Amino acid sequence: MRTERVTTLKRKATLILREVNESKEPVLITEHGLPSVYLVDAADFERRAERLKLLEGLARGETAFRDGRVVPHFEAKERMKRWS
Repeated sequence: MRTERVTTLKRKATLILREVNESKEPVLITEHGLPSVYLVDAADFERRAERLKLLEGLARGETAFRDGRVVPHFEAKERMKRWS
């Protein structure tokens, strides 16, 4: 992953954005030598956000199972029918 200073981003924003879109590689932007933000391709960001939602749902399910908040399969099917 490439790292650029915020001053470089200010001077070469169009070029850096084009490179991110073409390479699909994130760019870390630093301010005063410290990490500030990542520039990422929009489609990649959206895919990552969808994956994160899925992982959060799985974690909620695991927590519910661990806490005993479960129902038998037939009952789950009946509940699901209401959504149709």
